[in-house]
Amino acid sequence: MEQILRIEHIEKYYGNKGNITKAIDDISFEVSNGEFIAIMGASGSGKTTLLNCISTIDTVSAGHIFLDNTDITEIKEKNLARFRRENLGFVFQDFNLLDTLTIGENIAMALTINKVPENDIDRRVEEMAEKLDILSILNKFPYQVSGGQKQRCACARAMINNPKLILADEPTGALDSHSAQMLLTTIQTMNQELNATILIVTHDAFTASYSRRVLFLKDGRIFTEIQRGEQSRKQLFGKILDVMTLLGGDLSDVR
Repeated sequence: MEQILRIEHIEKYYGNKGNITKAIDDISFEVSNGEFIAIMGASGSGKTTLLNCISTIDTVSAGHIFLDNTDITEIKEKNLARFRRENLGFVFQDFNLLDTLTIGENIAMALTINKVPENDIDRRVEEMAEKLDILSILNKFPYQVSGGQKQRCACARAMINNPKLILADEPTGALDSHSAQMLLTTIQTMNQELNATILIVTHDAFTASYSRRVLFLKDGRIFTEIQRGEQSRKQLFGKILDVMTLLGGDLSDVR
């Protein structure tokens, strides 16, 4: 498959001379177009820092990150917001929907900011809403719909610009088991039916088991990885637990 993301020997330091923390220590990996990858690790392993560097929210101290052959570590700060808007989609833990906008308007926001013609906005919003089964609620406000519908709205908003990469940091962290499963099923649909390339950071084995590949971080480095291959989700879940045990992971976090 075509490569969409390439991480080359990145490092990230925090602090001043004499009190420096190395959050990322020489990480390299590649992501192919259409992959669904989970990044796991204990608190302090560097997983959120890695996601922040990929999303351009933070900058690397060394190394390079290429998204579709563009070196994002070389993009000037004044151009970063536009780059994120045009190339990345985000699924937030609390969904970040605006209560004063309808579901349709929430989904359309990125298109409006990018000055897409109104007729195109309406068509694209309806197409995406139909794919994620929320076409009937486009004129409702977030407080008028269920939690599952809010989740699908957040996913539709992340997908509406056809981003090269979808990023999610602990997307199920604040959800109960039923809501988490609904959200993960929607994310899986985005990957399998809409060919979205997805990278999720999580500490939760249940969440990671929906992916096709799991990278485990320890002390800012890649400890190991698991490919799902032809295994069932249940089999992958078991292997994730095995690695978490090796890492000393907190099994009380497992759903």
